[in-house]
Amino acid sequence: MDVRRFWFAGIVLTAVVVLLPFSFHSERHLETATRVEGSQAEIVRQELVNRFRSPFVDRVVLVIQGLPPANSPQGEQALATIVAGLQDEPGVSGVVSYLELRDPIFLGKGGGTFVLVGLSSTEGPVESLVPKLHERAYALENRLRAHYPAVKLELTGELPLNFDIRKASADDVQRAESLVIPATLALLLMAFGSLVAAVIPLAVGQLAIATTLAITGLLAQRFHLSVLVQNLATMLGLGLGIDYALLMVSRFREAISAGLDGPAASAIAARQAGRTLLISASTVAIGFLALLTVPISEIRSIGVAGFLVAGISLLLTNVLVPAALALLGSRIDAGRMPFTPRLDAQSAARTGVRWRRWGNVIVAHPSLALLLAGAPLLLLAWQAMRLDTSVPQGDWLPQSAESVQALHALEKMDRVGIVYSERIVVELPADSITQTDAGWNALDRLSKRLASDPRCARVISITSIAEGNRAALTGLSRETRRTFLSSDGRAALLEVLPATSVSLRGQVDWVRELRKTGASVLTGVPGATLEIGGIPALNADYQTIVLNHLVRVIAMVVGATLLSLLAGFRSLFAAVKAIALNLLSVAASFGALVIVFQDGHRSRLLGVPTGTGSVFPLVPIVAFAIVFGLSMDYEVFLVARVLEARKGGLSEMDAIPEGMAKTAGLITSAAAIMIVVFAAFTFGNFLVVKMIGFTLAVAVLIDATLVRIVIGPALLRIAGDWNWWPGGLSKTPGSQGMASRV
Repeated sequence: MDVRRFWFAGIVLTAVVVLLPFSFHSERHLETATRVEGSQAEIVRQELVNRFRSPFVDRVVLVIQGLPPANSPQGEQALATIVAGLQDEPGVSGVVSYLELRDPIFLGKGGGTFVLVGLSSTEGPVESLVPKLHERAYALENRLRAHYPAVKLELTGELPLNFDIRKASADDVQRAESLVIPATLALLLMAFGSLVAAVIPLAVGQLAIATTLAITGLLAQRFHLSVLVQNLATMLGLGLGIDYALLMVSRFREAISAGLDGPAASAIAARQAGRTLLISASTVAIGFLALLTVPISEIRSIGVAGFLVAGISLLLTNVLVPAALALLGSRIDAGRMPFTPRLDAQSAARTGVRWRRWGNVIVAHPSLALLLAGAPLLLLAWQAMRLDTSVPQGDWLPQSAESVQALHALEKMDRVGIVYSERIVVELPADSITQTDAGWNALDRLSKRLASDPRCARVISITSIAEGNRAALTGLSRETRRTFLSSDGRAALLEVLPATSVSLRGQVDWVRELRKTGASVLTGVPGATLEIGGIPALNADYQTIVLNHLVRVIAMVVGATLLSLLAGFRSLFAAVKAIALNLLSVAASFGALVIVFQDGHRSRLLGVPTGTGSVFPLVPIVAFAIVFGLSMDYEVFLVARVLEARKGGLSEMDAIPEGMAKTAGLITSAAAIMIVVFAAFTFGNFLVVKMIGFTLAVAVLIDATLVRIVIGPALLRIAGDWNWWPGGLSKTPGSQGMASRV
């Protein structure tokens, strides 16, 4: 092996070792908040920050139970203790309770109440204040327990919910790794029969994960990256890293079995398998690069993580693994498991006998194979037409989390709308709301119109707080005025609390209805503007942007992948067939997603009691980008071997079984590992990751069995020489390279 390769491997290894410590602290820099760039929800947020300078841009809800009613003397005294304790907490920018606003909204059913706590952080993300606020709430709870034994103080709202989702995400990663690593090691031992050969792919997967997390953790200090990076980096790192190293080790062992020494076998494996992996990683990277065009922080984060995983897995497999293999040589079979035959030329030939026989069956009856395998897949793919990407129904948050329990407590108080409120910023073209009757009346008219809607539980605005009396503004606190009124007096904030009976989907529909109606109609003032933020608006913006970008992402991925395959195979039919089969795999996996999660058939087995009615908007676009690249691996493996056999002089009838004999075992082994990895994430508590893991596992299962082992070979047989038109069978050096890549 070239000395320069060892030097390059040493540089890569040093870089990985330097980065490893950063991987342990990456989680603290990742965000759970979703940011949709350029959306109305984000514009409202910036308006409240810059124009209103509101102390409640970021806020949490402290739910209080077990105290006397807030409007009783004892309740007021206890509430005063809580408010004073919260105001002393660093990072708290504002506190509003029944003491500040004698509003019945703070008097929940059953005697409970809540406090709105504004947060502002100058050091790190505002989410970092949540643990400290938890500690302050616990301290206050313990302080009050002597007089009120049943007292309970719990945090909820967008920030605490996001914080608990982050914890659930981290727990899911640890749980998945604890399941995947032993199962994957067992599969690798079955595939190789050697402990040393099995450990190498597993080590590559772990290094790919750690390096990706380290880099994303560093990037997250400057850019907004989502906590989903943890899940996707682990999922794809184990999948791709092991998959790529599996191919490299397999080619090396073949060369060793042919009698070559370690350095020579390593050079051959690096040259042949390395080229295949370059094309494979390129197709995977294309999908993730396409996700970077979607202006949503979660989706872009997945794009960053996926691109890094693919690139790092490729680098480790093409640089570190060959160097290690060259040093190992025949010791690659050390630690041989009992009852596993040693790999040699004869045993390698025997291994492909069953797949060659299967290939002969397929080429003898291609039409029947297409019918039997294609019909059920088309029926499953047809179900994808019913895919609904609105907000899922049901309670899919982690039930053990304090923020979720507090949210349920608010529901019992009939005050959960405070968490899901619409934050509407209205601006009048000329009249000042505070200084003219016309402006004041326009805002009051809008507040009353919204409040009269049956979907509304309450509207809180500067006019409702002043009870319609503009003269009462002078008695309001500076904090209240900053919260609900811009400094120039021409814009106002309305907090619209939805009725408890209105679902999240209903709230999203209401937001869209209000936006369509427009401020001029709602206020009766020509030229008035209206922008809506809050969780319902964010969900509406999220779904709209994903749907608007889905076709573009699909077109980018398909187009770039098609060009890559045309350059590699120099065959129009082979490239188009690969694209079509990938689309079939994706559609069928989406159909399974609809049946299991959306409809709820057998969803209990995955910890989802009933159908969700829809799937998260990010699932289809992310799953498509990932599946399309992963599925292409197996297409490249199979078609390249068939092309090699054709160039070796075999007919199409003989080349297809030969190609299957050389690759089907590798495909099934790699697919089994991928399925185990993805399936492990379906048993966590993070529903969006469950959906992604399930979709990927089903897609790989379908692709590695029915599609690549039945439908793909059958289509190759039917097309005959047209498979390789116009230049696939040419004897030029460029085309020969593809034929020898697997």
